[in-house]
This record gives sequence, C-alpha cells and structure tokens, in this order.
Amino acid sequence: MPADAVEVAVVGGGVMGLATAWELASRGLRPVVFERFARGHRHGASHGATRNFNNAYDEDHYLDLLVRAHEGWLRLGSVDGEPLLRLHGLVTHGEVGIAAIERLLVERGIHAELLSSREAASRWAGMRFDGEVLFSRDAGVARASAALLELERRIVAADGEVRWETPVLGIRETDSGVDLELAGRAVHADVAVVTVGAWTERMLPSMRLPRLTVTEEFPAHFRPIDGSDWPSFNHYVTPDAYPATVYGMPTPGEGVKVGFHRVGDEVDPDARPHAVTHAAALSDYVREWMPGLDPASAVPISCTYTSTDDSAFVLDRRGRIVVGAGFSGHGFKFAPGIGAALADLAVDPSALAAPAFRLM
Repeated sequence: MPADAVEVAVVGGGVMGLATAWELASRGLRPVVFERFARGHRHGASHGATRNFNNAYDEDHYLDLLVRAHEGWLRLGSVDGEPLLRLHGLVTHGEVGIAAIERLLVERGIHAELLSSREAASRWAGMRFDGEVLFSRDAGVARASAALLELERRIVAADGEVRWETPVLGIRETDSGVDLELAGRAVHADVAVVTVGAWTERMLPSMRLPRLTVTEEFPAHFRPIDGSDWPSFNHYVTPDAYPATVYGMPTPGEGVKVGFHRVGDEVDPDARPHAVTHAAALSDYVREWMPGLDPASAVPISCTYTSTDDSAFVLDRRGRIVVGAGFSGHGFKFAPGIGAALADLAVDPSALAAPAFRLM
C-alpha cells in the first residue's frame, strides 16, 4: 500500500479541525485536513449560519480561551463586507449568578453591565424579563458557515490542503509518527490532530477518553412579529418550568434561533433519527417569554452535541496524537482559540492546555 507523507494530519474538517489547520498554516507548516464528508455537509456539529458568541462564563479557563478565540475571530476579519464575529450584544438572565459573571468580565476589560428587568424590556421589546439582567456588548454571533469557508480559503492560501470526501479508516501511532489508513492507501504524518466530534471514540478506541455522549438537539428558528432589535441571549429557567437553559440569537433571513441546551436523545451519529423532540415545550417557552416572536412559526434544526459529563472540553496530546473533543454544545465560539491550543500541542510535545481540559 503506497503511503503519502505530510507534516501534520488533521483528521476532521469541522470548525475545530479547520481552525487548527489555519493556525498551523499561519505558523509556516503545511497541514493536510482529511474529512470524510463533502464540503457543506450537515452530518456533524459545524453547519448552519449562526452560533451564539456567549461570553457569560464564570470560570477562568473558559474566559482565557474566550480571549484567545476573540483575537482569532478578529484576525479572520470580514467576509462579504461583514465581520465573521457580529457583536450585537448578549443578555443573560434567570437562575444564575450574574453578579459574579459581571465582575469577572469587567476585571478582564470585557464590557458587562447589570440592568433591571424594566430597563432590559425597554431595550429589547421582543423579550420578557423577570429579575436582574446582565448585558455585554462584547458578545453576539459567530457566522458559522461563512467561517468554515474562510478558514478553508486561508488554509489553502498558505499551502495547506483540505481533502473532502476522504475518510480516515484508522489511526496508528508508530516509532516515527502516525499512520492514517485510507481507502486503498496510507498517509504517514509526523503528528496527527483528531477533531472528529461524534466519532471520536470510534476513531481513537485505545485512548483513555472521558465518556462522550452524542445527542441530537432541535433548536428552531421563529419568525419575528415586528422589527424589534434582538440580542443573543441565555435564560437560566426555573428547572421545573422547562427542560433546560434556553439560548438563542438572531439569524438574518431565517428568524430568531431559540433552543434548549443539551436535552436531546442519545443517538448513533451514523443513524440519526431526525425525530424532533421538545418542540411543544420550546413553543410554550417562546409564547411565555418572547412576545416578539410567533410561537407557531418554529422551523426545527437538527444538530448534534458530543458532550463530556461535566461539559468540559478535551484538549490534550498522547504520544504523537493530539485530540480535541467533547465540545458539549458550547464550543463553536471558542474555535479560533481551540485551534491555537491544539496547534500548540501539535508543534510542542511539552505544551499543556488548561488543567480542566486535560485527559486524566
């Protein structure tokens, strides 16, 4: 079986793999990305127009990563005359310690201010609030599908490659590097970065990973009733009222995206049933809390989460294999920072991610 040789192989061409390859290429390497599906596919977790750029975290390791990601989004800049990171602001409210989050953001020079429910309702007439609200204008939306195309463009411009419809069937570490098994041939790499989302455990069966649970989630786009302004939002609802925390953001041309966080059924990523769940509860939530949306207008979106039990990411290296996994439905916003962290691990065997992200 003939073998190709590459410097760094990136297995998985979703946002995390592309962000890693872009970072490697910007450092003068020539990464090659191997993705089993075609460009623009909807089988993983990176498709769709928008993702919430949510900065309402109260843990330093996430805020550190967020700062690094923000720098990366600014480097990526604009596509078609519009920034890939659209900072229209984020509101967070409900059963969460927003005062502590506000303090941590302000300490880092990130805008945050506390508003009364009346002040918030006067700014965003399409939403209802009960209690204090945290607002940050340094948050908003990442343009997901546009970001994937721009990352690929930059990789190729820097002499890297993205090989679509090129499944990797197996990965084996050797004394001199890593061998990738492809259909009818092999690829030898000095180091491999594996970012395959829901397929991580199947691709790395011998690596001691935390449990990774794959679920199919169904946020939906709802039609605005009027021309109200819409921020991105987090609402930590009372647990006995709705299934989980609600998140969302405006998606131009599609409506306002609203979803429950991590409530979907566990699925096989190769046999997703696409059976919509929690639709009635989501419409009920919109009817109660979002008077600016038509609760009967839901257009469901199927996506997958690959989650660790504590929702912490996995960013680590074992031998010559680097793994990025378990992004638990809140990873996309961090992609440029995660790509930089995985590139650090790929080029420097002594590099370490934050302790919360390391394998045991």
